[in-house]
Amino acid sequence: MARQDDRSEIGQRIRRGAESVPWALLLRGGMIVGKRWSALSAKERARLAGLLRESRGRLSNLSTRQRVELRRLARKLDLKGMRRELVPLVRGGKRSRKRR
Repeated sequence: MARQDDRSEIGQRIRRGAESVPWALLLRGGMIVGKRWSALSAKERARLAGLLRESRGRLSNLSTRQRVELRRLARKLDLKGMRRELVPLVRGGKRSRKRR
C-alpha cells in the first residue's frame, strides 16, 4: 500500500513541476532557435553538429581549419541576433538598466 502512496506523491510533484514551467516562453524560444537553425542547409547542420561533437566543448580540440569553419557556420546562424531575441524572454521582457 505504501508503494501506491509513493507513486501518487511522485505524480503530484511532476504535475506541479509541469505547471510551473513557462510553456509559452519555451515554445517561443524554440521557434527563435529553430528559425536560425533552418537558415543552415542540411549539410551545414550536419557539419556543425559534427564539429561541436568533435570539439567536446573546447575549441582547442579542433584544428585551425576546423575552427575557421565553425566560426563561419556560427556567423551564418547569427548568434548575436538570436541572443537579442532570447534575452527579453529570460528577463521577462524588461529592458536592462543602463550602466554609468
